[in-house]
Amino acid sequence: MDQQAGLINSAGLDQDTIAAVATPPGKGGVAIIRLSGSRAREIAQCLCMRNIEVRTPTLCTFKHENTVIDQGLVLLFQGPNSFTGEDVAELHCHGGVVITTMLLEVCHALGARMARPGEFSERAFMNNKLDLAQAEGLADLIDAPTRQAARQAAASLRGAFSEAVNALGNDLLRLRMYIEAAIDFPEEEVDFLSDERIQLKLSSTLATLNNLITDARQGALMSKTAKIVLTGKPNVGKSSLMNRLARESVAIVTDVPGTTRDVVKQAINMGGLAFEFADTAGIRESADVIEREGIERARREMDTADLIIRVVDDTEAHESEREHIDNAAPEIQVLNKIDLSQRAAGALPGSQIVAVSAVTGEGIDALEAAILAALGRSTDTATTPFSARERHVSILMTTQEILQNGIDRFNESGAGEILAEDLRMAHDTMGEITGVVGADDLLGAIFSSFCIGK
Repeated sequence: MDQQAGLINSAGLDQDTIAAVATPPGKGGVAIIRLSGSRAREIAQCLCMRNIEVRTPTLCTFKHENTVIDQGLVLLFQGPNSFTGEDVAELHCHGGVVITTMLLEVCHALGARMARPGEFSERAFMNNKLDLAQAEGLADLIDAPTRQAARQAAASLRGAFSEAVNALGNDLLRLRMYIEAAIDFPEEEVDFLSDERIQLKLSSTLATLNNLITDARQGALMSKTAKIVLTGKPNVGKSSLMNRLARESVAIVTDVPGTTRDVVKQAINMGGLAFEFADTAGIRESADVIEREGIERARREMDTADLIIRVVDDTEAHESEREHIDNAAPEIQVLNKIDLSQRAAGALPGSQIVAVSAVTGEGIDALEAAILAALGRSTDTATTPFSARERHVSILMTTQEILQNGIDRFNESGAGEILAEDLRMAHDTMGEITGVVGADDLLGAIFSSFCIGK
């Protein structure tokens, strides 16, 4: 225990033992309460009233003050060989709100406190069990909206993204060391700063960084569920199009204009990527109070959309009109009912217009391709080796700017000191991705977004 306490102190963490329910709330066959900290083992053994061996599942009767609460399994992991790097205990009980609440209350009575959101992962990071990109990969894995996103997040959790970042950081560090050595030893006969290999290595490092930015952008898109809003006049086929894209009947379809009053939302997996579609009330002037409220809600949905699909009836005269919205989201116009208008299906050349039939399905493949293109997404997920976040993309782009400016200034002046400083700045900036360099407020913001018990 003393050795573990020293480990916690060296990481700057509190000696508190934390506890939380690690499984979703509600009824289930099994629920798990997780404890981490110097008193985790003591609390677990007090609940079981017996000694528990490390990494040995043990059937116990959970009791407190002679009151039997439940019967279940206990697992102990001794730090530093645990998820958090501290002593960890898991209480596997029967799933149910009452049982888990009672056990958690006893854990608190025995000296544990309620864990903050993400505190288990934060302790794992502080104890060098995970770096920051891996911790974020863990959160993305839990929240993954599709199988492909889960695979990318699992790769980040295993360290694929971190390895790419660290490899690039090592390249920057080696370049900096080489240049600083050339500055420190000017008496050498060879002019190291004019060495062609420096220029080649700078160009190669910049190209590697650009490729990493491309992968990170796609990885960030994979983790995000884009919001797509269907809008248009009443009875143009918005709900039918929604059902066709969802491949199930999620919205009511009738010949009566104004059927959709409220916003109907549906998660749709398209090409392995996740989207949230919103079918909205038809935009028109109406004296109906309920329909007017639906129209107002439709406009609010458009204001926050990542993409707007404006549906028109191709059997009627139509213009490319646009409702006023505050959000400058990209827009695709869909000419629907081509089974009646006899227009050819597919995307119209040179425009963001796609002709479809929601009834027959003609043109739907072209519409899905247009949606992916408008949002900058690719179904070629095999080329995306890991998940990422917008934070990572922003850091990489800042690193790119620093490195490019450093190369330009070095080419103009030949001053190795300036290039060495730019390489240092670029290296430190990249360290913010894995947490080698980072502010406490950044760490707090990241881990507070995790769920309780993780």
